[in-house]
Amino acid sequence: MALSTQRASAFLPSADQSAPPQWNYDVFLSFKGVDTRNGFVSHLYHELQHRCIKTFKDDPKLERGTTISSELFKAIQESRLAIVILSPNYASSSWCLDELTKILQCMKSNGTVLPVFFNVDPSDVRKQSGSFAGAITEHEKRFREDIGKVKRWRAALTEVANLSGFDSKNQCERKLIEKIVEWVWGKVHHTLRLLDSTELVGLKFTREQIDLLLAPTDDVRFIGIWGMGGIGKTTIARLVYESISFHFEVRCFLANVREASEGNRLVDLQKQLLFPILKEQITQVWNEEWGTYFIKNCLCNKKVLLILDDVNASSQLEKFAKEKDWFGKGSIIIITTRDERLVKKHDMEISYKVQGLNDDKALKLFSRNAFKKFEPEEGFRELCNCFVNYAGGLPLALKILGCSVYKRDRDEWKNELDKLRKIPKIEIFNLLKISFDRLDEMNKNIFLDVAFFHKGKDKKKVIEILDSCGRCGGINALVEKSLLTFDILNNIVGMHDLIQEMAFQIVRQESPEEPGGRSRLCHHNDIIHVLINNTATNKIQGIALSMVKLEKADWNCEAFSKMINLKFLEVDNVIISSIPRILPNCLRILKWNWYSSKYLPSNFQPNKLVSLEMQDSKLVRLWDERIDLPNLKYMDLSWSQNLAATPNFTGIPKLQMLDLKGCENLVEIHPSVAYLKWLTDLILYGCKSVKSLPREVEMDSLIYLSLCGCSKLKKIPEFSEQMENLSKLSLSGTAIEKLPSSIGRLVGLTSLDVRNCTNLLGLPSAICNLKSLKALCADGSSVEMIKVRRSQPNKSRFWWGLQRKAFVLGSLHGLWSLKLLDLSICGLCEGDIPVDIGCLSSLEELNLSRNNFVSLPASIGCLPKLKSLKANGCQKLQQLPHLRFGLVENDFYSIRIYTEDCTSLKMLPKLSIKNRRRSYVGFVLSCVNCIGLVENEGCDAILGMLWIGLDWGFLQVPRWNIPTFQIVIPGSRIPEWFNNQSVGDSLIVELPPCTMSIWIAFCAVFEEGAPVDHPNPPHDLSTYFRIECRPGEGGPVRCNPITKGHLLSPHLWVSCLYHYVVHKECNQMKISFRTFYDLSDRIYCSGIRKCGFRLVHKQDVEELYQIMMMNHSIDISTKATSPHNSHNSAGASGSSHQKSLCRKSYALSKWFLTKLVKIFSLFLTTAIFMKSFNNSKKWGRIGLLIWRVTTFICFFGLAPPYFLLLLKTLIKAVILKRAAKFLPT
Repeated sequence: MALSTQRASAFLPSADQSAPPQWNYDVFLSFKGVDTRNGFVSHLYHELQHRCIKTFKDDPKLERGTTISSELFKAIQESRLAIVILSPNYASSSWCLDELTKILQCMKSNGTVLPVFFNVDPSDVRKQSGSFAGAITEHEKRFREDIGKVKRWRAALTEVANLSGFDSKNQCERKLIEKIVEWVWGKVHHTLRLLDSTELVGLKFTREQIDLLLAPTDDVRFIGIWGMGGIGKTTIARLVYESISFHFEVRCFLANVREASEGNRLVDLQKQLLFPILKEQITQVWNEEWGTYFIKNCLCNKKVLLILDDVNASSQLEKFAKEKDWFGKGSIIIITTRDERLVKKHDMEISYKVQGLNDDKALKLFSRNAFKKFEPEEGFRELCNCFVNYAGGLPLALKILGCSVYKRDRDEWKNELDKLRKIPKIEIFNLLKISFDRLDEMNKNIFLDVAFFHKGKDKKKVIEILDSCGRCGGINALVEKSLLTFDILNNIVGMHDLIQEMAFQIVRQESPEEPGGRSRLCHHNDIIHVLINNTATNKIQGIALSMVKLEKADWNCEAFSKMINLKFLEVDNVIISSIPRILPNCLRILKWNWYSSKYLPSNFQPNKLVSLEMQDSKLVRLWDERIDLPNLKYMDLSWSQNLAATPNFTGIPKLQMLDLKGCENLVEIHPSVAYLKWLTDLILYGCKSVKSLPREVEMDSLIYLSLCGCSKLKKIPEFSEQMENLSKLSLSGTAIEKLPSSIGRLVGLTSLDVRNCTNLLGLPSAICNLKSLKALCADGSSVEMIKVRRSQPNKSRFWWGLQRKAFVLGSLHGLWSLKLLDLSICGLCEGDIPVDIGCLSSLEELNLSRNNFVSLPASIGCLPKLKSLKANGCQKLQQLPHLRFGLVENDFYSIRIYTEDCTSLKMLPKLSIKNRRRSYVGFVLSCVNCIGLVENEGCDAILGMLWIGLDWGFLQVPRWNIPTFQIVIPGSRIPEWFNNQSVGDSLIVELPPCTMSIWIAFCAVFEEGAPVDHPNPPHDLSTYFRIECRPGEGGPVRCNPITKGHLLSPHLWVSCLYHYVVHKECNQMKISFRTFYDLSDRIYCSGIRKCGFRLVHKQDVEELYQIMMMNHSIDISTKATSPHNSHNSAGASGSSHQKSLCRKSYALSKWFLTKLVKIFSLFLTTAIFMKSFNNSKKWGRIGLLIWRVTTFICFFGLAPPYFLLLLKTLIKAVILKRAAKFLPT
């Protein structure tokens, strides 16, 4: 019979897994010598030994006895598995049967038994028939006094015959032996552990990733595992090898390929791979070429697993695995390398970059080596964290550091940490330096420059600076070699801290005793030594001095005159009283914040300068005359408050960024700035003295222009037609009186900020050409005379507004991309908001706070993507329009409506929500100090709105324990629906048994409280409630602040919480409420009058739905709505108009037919009603009157649902009472 097994799943050992038993043998062979010793067993034993499988085969002399020896019993117990070769004469030996009984007894708990049916039928063994029948009969006669032993032998034979095994029938011995050896190899090496358990702590290679490697396929797969030195590549490769190697005919782990290549020993590794195939002919592999030949020709029909560890050159790969057709179907070739380019160059199907450990796993690995357990000992945790931070998640560093402090006291730990901060561990340094040593000279310089001056900086800027030094194209190569990292999201160049420390040590070795003889300096003690002692030399290429806090220093700056090769100079957070008389002309970067002189050295000719940054300097001007700086791209003179004028920009044609923010005394901007074609950012924020700018600007590349806070600037330049790239224009706080008509040329503009422009006369009609505009902020602006264009089909007309302090908008038609519109504090009155505001199909946030209108256009309710509406402080506002929210499918929505301090507001808005079952929605309604709202109506509306939050909670099942539904409204009455109510700020609720996850609805009535004396109140200035299930359990649940100012009356706060998890043994819950807020530099604590609570079930949601339907305040639809288009669009097609008429006609017909059906039903009911009173004239007239009134009410939809329900109940009662007379018997 064939071997019946399932494919083993990938085996992943874990760090806390117990070690396997210490077997002395892999295999125990049980056989009858006379049948198989000199033939089958001999060949099998030889193959097992050849595959390094330790096998126990008993001595032939031992079998001459009649009882099994204790040595054999011990060998069975110490064997991982047993092979039982059941031959024709096997059962004739009591020795063999005792051996079999012992094997089955031990292997049930310790191992595995493999039966091999050699020239016997398995059924004969199972039933003790055939040749086995006679042997057992002889044993019964021989051991008649111990017949129990024979019964145990019979049971053992039956049991072993029922196991899956191999049958020799129709198979040659060689093939059978190969199958047995492969099976044994899989069992033995499946549990073989090449790794120490400490190496597996925090390993990020998962079972799923390994199972992916084992996915059935005929393809040959090449897999690359890459990352920096010491990150765990070899550990992962070994784990993969241990987990899957038994699935392959040929498997080989070749370690340290790089070292073997450097020692001309690759041929030894080739022999290691080929030995299982060539065996004695391995001597024919004389050199690498012959090794490559044999690999190519001998493994092409074998399923191979080959691990090539630490490969650093393509030539090495070519000696072992140049092409896929060198290997048989299903083969896997894995390489580990520090160089990503090798992975890319060989087109590997799977590339796996190994990441460092997070802090928790790093602490476990460090503790495992420092304490031989996974947690730090008491009193050592803080020191452990220091070592973990130093290692930066590098596993090898964590192991080396942990071992270095094993069994040492705290003082020794501190000394070791101090040493590390000065000189890195030599083992770590040597390991990391391997990658550096293989770089060419240019890439070595690029690496050292980045380590000293550019870590954490913008990649584009770093490349430009390096290019200016003649060091081109090396950044990507260093990333591929795992020496640098690149944050794609933020475009930042990074580097592991230990690699940076390695770079510092490399430079330190250039001149160990004298810092002035090194090429780069960044440690402030070294730099101070060079300046004070004037020990600088021409070897210094860069200096980066940054103090932790601002300091004053009196250092000798004459040392700069000796640094003739200085390319990088960065001085930050230090005010040096003396200034350098000479600065090197070869500087590429000059960053000197807090520069204390009014001028730069007169002989300074920085023709190669790329970046000039002198923030907070005392500079009055840079140069009096024009100076040519052909390479300068970045100029930052921000917060230089003495700066009076900018330089002539004619000689700086490649300038990309000009930052002059906070230069309060800057008066003159040189006109040449208008023609900087490469400029992308022009920042004049807070330049209070600037009165004028060039008449027109032609900055073709400009993306960001900030004139915020230029309070004396009355006019901004015209924009040329080429300025299509300008994306953000910020003019807030300027004195401008109008925007240029050329603003319509800025077709790429996404953000326009004109906040607090109190002199602004209006927005030009060209504003409607800004199709890309997403944010328009005009809060705090006011208009005296407005020119407004009213868009109508096929014509335009202009209207001059009355003189008044109010901001009146024109048509908003065309602003299809606008997402944010802020018109707060604009003095808007009734009618000032254009009706076509509803055409803003992308608008998500609308802020109309602190204006003077009484109502809002109904078209606001038609904004299809509106999420947030703010109308705080609109004290004349009486009502909001019907708001319709069309939700995007499978999206998270947070609907927010704020009407705080709208004291004239009479009613809550009516809401319509579409697609609610396809999205999850958070909902916030804040009506703080809306004292005009009727309390009784408010409570019913709130319960209807509460249904929104609870129903979504049941539908979408959100998994976060934060309230996403909140309502605050004036009132002091808690709705009766909250069945647990209490006076005060807390209540206790009994929980049903076995509760684990609950939905909660809660509310509280709060009022203005007293100031808090405590300087730092708990939980910050926020609303929160605390849930306690048992003493010591639970905690505060944060909410958004429910108020930020004085309360004019008590308010009701309602919220709900989904999936709050409680302990299954908890049977009681305590909930307490509290809120803090900040007002007039005092901290107040709101007083809680009473609170309410309810555990919510499915039926509660249905009950709330009925209340909501009765209230008519919310319209909920589950049907999808099409994207909202402007219904007043001039370009609407005739066909769409006809479709609209058809839809309206259909709806009207449907309504009319429905009413007729209702009238007919009422007619029949009334007839029966009158008949029940025996046609009494009195009751007949009453019935007729009821019928007519009811018909009128139902036809025109005047009756609320509960009235109809009451009427139907009355009629049914009468019918049931009187119907008996008319029913047939």
